[in-house]
Amino acid sequence: MKLSIATVCLSGGLDEKLEAIAAAGFKGVEIFENDLLSYGGTPIEIARRCRDLGLEIITFQPFRDFEGMPPEKRARTFARAERKFDLMAELGCDLLMVCSNVAPDSLGGIDRAASDFRELGERAAKRRMRVAFEALAWGRNINDYRDAWEVVRRADHAHVGLVLDSFHTFARKTDLGAMRSIPGDRIFLVQMADAPILDMDILSWSRHYRNFPGQGNFPLLEFMTALQTTGFTGPLSLEIFNDQFRAGAARRVAIDGRRSLIFLLDQLRQRTGIDSSGTAFLPPRSQCRGTAFLEFALDGVATPTFETLLRGLGFARAGEHRSKAVTRWTQGAINIVVNTESQGFAHSFNITHGTSVCAIGLDVSDAAATLDRAQRLLDQPFRQAVGPNELEIPAVRGLGGSLVYFIDRHSDLARVWDIEFDATGDKPTGGACGLTSVDHISQSMHYEELLTWLLFYTSLLDLDQSSEQDVLDPGGLVKSQVIQAADGNLRLVLNASQSTRTQSSRFLADTFGSGVQHIAFATDDLLATVKQLTANGVKLLPIPENYYDDLEAKTDLSQARIDELKAHNILYDREGGAEFLQAYTETFDDRFFFELVERRGGYRSFGAVNAPIRLAAQARLARPAAMPRA
Repeated sequence: MKLSIATVCLSGGLDEKLEAIAAAGFKGVEIFENDLLSYGGTPIEIARRCRDLGLEIITFQPFRDFEGMPPEKRARTFARAERKFDLMAELGCDLLMVCSNVAPDSLGGIDRAASDFRELGERAAKRRMRVAFEALAWGRNINDYRDAWEVVRRADHAHVGLVLDSFHTFARKTDLGAMRSIPGDRIFLVQMADAPILDMDILSWSRHYRNFPGQGNFPLLEFMTALQTTGFTGPLSLEIFNDQFRAGAARRVAIDGRRSLIFLLDQLRQRTGIDSSGTAFLPPRSQCRGTAFLEFALDGVATPTFETLLRGLGFARAGEHRSKAVTRWTQGAINIVVNTESQGFAHSFNITHGTSVCAIGLDVSDAAATLDRAQRLLDQPFRQAVGPNELEIPAVRGLGGSLVYFIDRHSDLARVWDIEFDATGDKPTGGACGLTSVDHISQSMHYEELLTWLLFYTSLLDLDQSSEQDVLDPGGLVKSQVIQAADGNLRLVLNASQSTRTQSSRFLADTFGSGVQHIAFATDDLLATVKQLTANGVKLLPIPENYYDDLEAKTDLSQARIDELKAHNILYDREGGAEFLQAYTETFDDRFFFELVERRGGYRSFGAVNAPIRLAAQARLARPAAMPRA
């Protein structure tokens, strides 16, 4: 299959779109009519530019309101088609995509439509061109691919074929069974689009909320499995209408598009064992055993205060790097790396972003295979000079220019702490706080980046995504997307907002880019943990009494237990018999904060009901200078 993308998917002018598409590695492009009409040059110049970039124009689209027009308008309709053929000749394109008629005066009838397409096929054949028919989900008379196929079948013309589109199929919940019986050579084009499941009119859904495969909730693997049985070998293309994509950088979105198709085809190969794309199998998605470490980039000014906070949280300064100004802090299975180097990646990251998480290390099943898969998915690898007594740890670029490292347990990477660090023998200076592991990591990003990083993580690692949620911040709505491993060893929360007044957006402004905004540590006894944190001098986020009055009204918790939660600023949630307890530190330098959580009875969520309370409490404590003007 030739991988293609429609120009309508991307932002910018046509030149910028074509350059981005070629740079992402696509070999085919659909020219959307509006992009051609708004282009400053001629169709011949577009054709030349595509050839120079190594792109084949696989179709010109869409040709609207064709089949079933009343007799008095039929001649005009075919005259319009001839003009499109003229344009296509200049573009060097041989396929016109025709979408089903939505005109209120169009006439129904499969035979009438077939007759129209038979004549259009004759006209196309004289020019050595073809036409492909797509059933729009909101088509007036034809809105189902099965009816569109019947039109094509009855037209019975070699130059007339079918377009299959995943969005139009799933938006109407159309059964896939009939697809399997369509001959693959009668399918001229397949367009792929994913989408979240939304209860809204189909046209608005299509025009604003389509996204790339793997970024939504459609069962696209089922679609591809049915398609494979047809023997289809033609162009597999993306046609996406999405407001976030139109606000994003064309090159980044184009790379996301190709990554999504690589991921989808790999899933198909893994399921069927058949390679219909002509590319090699990817290593499987990595199983992640948890967070191996979190690395903070700091300067000399911030380091003492941050290390005081770590000591208050119960961490011990367990190791010193043998050749760098880097220390390792531990508690339970948690590793915090503090990097205060005056040169290198972490130093550059600190100059740009200030005190922040510059890298996340993931404990994966096979680090080398994970890096291999990442590179095949177009993720950007990272390498730097390796000195004596140092390991080359596989890594790729992550959110906001940070790094994602891969550690495994069957190579020397498992001994990284012994190889690169000298043990200090230090013990916690305060009382033990009982933190056991990293429960989850919350990352804030620009709104148009959210789908990019969702695809980045889920295509690379064996993670599942939950439904997107809207979280109410005092400054506006925050979109929140959870992705996690089935066993809970890795949990990531991705947050983004279109409002500039939310805490998520203020974080982006303060740190000059996307990154880790908060880290949640797990404990087996949150009450004991927060008592010790308070004794160690750690300031916890104060929660208003109104919250606990409401908790008393809506739960069956005893008054004594509610008083205990209130006394220690602990938030509470329940799902069935499962319980969740959570508390927060105050924000460090108005940048990031830590959360302490206890999960009971298999609780799998994140206390979303409490998020507005936490956000409001943090907003009250924020420095006035950190609050943007209205």
